[in-house]
Amino acid sequence: MILQLKRIFERVGDGIDICGEIPLEELRELGGCASFVTPVSFRGRAVNRAGMVSLDYTAGVTVRHLCDRCLDEFDREYSFDFSHILTRSEAPVGDDDVYCEGGALDMNELAISDLLVEFPTKVVCSEDCKGLCPVCGCNLNHGTCSCSERE
Repeated sequence: MILQLKRIFERVGDGIDICGEIPLEELRELGGCASFVTPVSFRGRAVNRAGMVSLDYTAGVTVRHLCDRCLDEFDREYSFDFSHILTRSEAPVGDDDVYCEGGALDMNELAISDLLVEFPTKVVCSEDCKGLCPVCGCNLNHGTCSCSERE
């Protein structure tokens, strides 16, 4: 979704509501980043306040993970809030500044990059996940093995 923000940049107090969804087909093109179960949905607002255009939005998605302890698949819902200052200058001032070439913003690209940074690097299916037996590899969440009896 390309947002045309030229009018917002030029008029103090002007704003635009943003609501959209990134389809699964577009997310699958990322390859290997994450297994998206649902489309990414986002909702927010871009507003020109005193000559600075700010973007505040929320993005949500459900992702399929492999547990880092037991290797079971599970789905987890995520919802994150993001804030950026939008600029027409190629030299951003702050870390959260986003350059809008020609007054346009690719909202899909921004939402995907924001989400990928926020996803955890280590995921477990539950806090009390028992993991795998280090000897036989049995998933200890589904039962016990005889390895501990031999020790």
